[in-house]
Amino acid sequence: MFIQTVALKDVKCYAFHGFYPEEQLTGNHFLTDVEVTFAPFAETEDLQKTVNYEIVNFIILEEMKNTQKLLETVVKHIMDKILAAYPFLLSARVGIKKLHPAMLGEVEHSYVQLKYISKN
Repeated sequence: MFIQTVALKDVKCYAFHGFYPEEQLTGNHFLTDVEVTFAPFAETEDLQKTVNYEIVNFIILEEMKNTQKLLETVVKHIMDKILAAYPFLLSARVGIKKLHPAMLGEVEHSYVQLKYISKN
């Protein structure tokens, strides 16, 4: 059995996610990763039988516009929309890095990730 992977790495957005009101006012840069796997169909040129990373990118950009207190919420919304668009996925992973979060010390990024594995 072959397994196809489609991924987008480090989709950069400026957004206003954050638990504290200041974070929702000033915003920050975020990097989003999405990786999905599925069993490829014989005819991969049929867009109904593959994952279009332009659509995945659109889902990311749309969800990043919706300010949330927790990145966990953003990740879950992205995951839900990807699974709704592509119900044949075997697995999916969505992760968001918040660059240089406002905290003591020099922190390159914080990271939240969610994984999905099909029961089929």
